[in-house]
Amino acid sequence: MRTIAHWRLRTRTLELGRRTLVMGVINITPDSFSDGGLCFDAEKAVAHALRLVEEGADLLDLGAESTRPGAHAGGVNAHVSAEEEQARLLPVIEGVLQRLPHAVLSVDTYKAATARAAVEAGAEIVNDVSGFTWDPAIAQASAESGAGVVLSHSRGRPDEWRTQPQLPADELLEAVRDGLRGSLIAATAAGIAPERIVVDPGYGFGKRFNENYMLLSRQAELLELGRPLLAGLSRKSFLGHTLAPLYGGSDAPVDARENANLAAMTAAILHGASIVRVHEVRPAVEVARIADAILAACESQ
Repeated sequence: MRTIAHWRLRTRTLELGRRTLVMGVINITPDSFSDGGLCFDAEKAVAHALRLVEEGADLLDLGAESTRPGAHAGGVNAHVSAEEEQARLLPVIEGVLQRLPHAVLSVDTYKAATARAAVEAGAEIVNDVSGFTWDPAIAQASAESGAGVVLSHSRGRPDEWRTQPQLPADELLEAVRDGLRGSLIAATAAGIAPERIVVDPGYGFGKRFNENYMLLSRQAELLELGRPLLAGLSRKSFLGHTLAPLYGGSDAPVDARENANLAAMTAAILHGASIVRVHEVRPAVEVARIADAILAACESQ
């Protein structure tokens, strides 16, 4: 079971573990797998952010480069340059904070320059899907910024995710645990205190279909790393794949995965997640309330 922890961010501290926090996703991209560019326009992105907070989001995660499976990320041929990423992100960060000065904003990036600029603009959290492995400078940039960090596990880069070999459950869990442990070591070496760190198993990030379910069923074992867990399962392709028999043999489309999202999210909370990252906030808030009540009942026995 999860325990009470305090997550130290740039200007505040959040309590984790007493109730599940809901992180709403805002993709400021033209090619996101989840919404196809719905929030690529800055004004639309800001309006969407305000709606998610109204629906109960505790945090907002803003990303300006797609890391869908098959996308190219990192290196000199990065799909989106740091300059372009910042041009997309910064007006939205500023627009949200002008309207909601106390909003807790996270920036979804693996680039040191973007992390630094976003925190200077008011972001509280750096959410690196690579776990400090794709840009060697981001650990130090995050340390200097004072932001909280989310370190995710990824098996390779997005253009390699679909070709990763299938692993037995024990080997997969050990690979995720070892990868996250390596990220924690890198964070410590950069001077980031443990209380500033949350870890994410990285569902879909180089995990093949059923591997995600194996990982979810044993997610609580990752609490042995000593840090709270964030789970991002919303609209992932493995959910659509599981529903394929109900859709004529084709994967369920993204907009038909919400019930599956909520089922997986419930399991993640019951298996130790303190934060869930979602696209549809209101249903997630309601489901989290019920899952938290189940955990509270278990703990009171």
